[in-house]
Amino acid sequence: MKKLTNKWALVTGSSRGIGRTIAKALAERGCNLVLHGRNADHLAATVADITPFGVQYHLVGGELDSPEGVEAVIAGVKAGPGYVDILYNNAAINNVSTPVFEFTQAEWARTFQINLFSMVQLCAAFGPGMRERGFGRIVNVTSGIAGQPNLAPYSASKAAVDKYTQDLSVEFKGCNVLVNHVDPGWIRTDLGGPDAWEDVSSVIPGMLVPVLLDDNGPTGRFYAAQDFKGL
Repeated sequence: MKKLTNKWALVTGSSRGIGRTIAKALAERGCNLVLHGRNADHLAATVADITPFGVQYHLVGGELDSPEGVEAVIAGVKAGPGYVDILYNNAAINNVSTPVFEFTQAEWARTFQINLFSMVQLCAAFGPGMRERGFGRIVNVTSGIAGQPNLAPYSASKAAVDKYTQDLSVEFKGCNVLVNHVDPGWIRTDLGGPDAWEDVSSVIPGMLVPVLLDDNGPTGRFYAAQDFKGL
């Protein structure tokens, strides 16, 4: 099992669901963690998950629904370890099912702010430092959603995540900062809902594949976590 000893990872939205599962899996591999939630008080369960592994951790709270909220998260990281080696952009929101022509401009804007623009801001804050240190792993969570105009803002924001990931991978090409995107599948979480096909435990080990790549490995690639289910 590849170890991540002395590495620091920021996992956004790590108070529950997929983010909490990713955080625990990283801790099992010796990775120190910056845990993020909208309120740091919501991270107690994740802290309990990672404590047995003896890793260092730092808590940051902040909403991702505004540039100012994202800056608060960035400031929180800088007040802790000061940098991250692994940026796991997991946090996202879905939409309430709505006829496609009835989504308000505000709903479109909020979805893109949380699902895309906050990710862009975090990559800009921590990506250059990764390049300077000669190591980085940026993982952007995407979705396989298709054919659901009733969830158009979510679907379109995730398509934009895919394109941004590909562009960012070119920016960092050749400096061992690997930028990839991964689809967890349809998972029974607060976001995925109770009718989703898979339990949250099924996302591991797949969600860690882009983190555990060898130096100067694949970048700009898409991974499906369910392809690795049961391995």
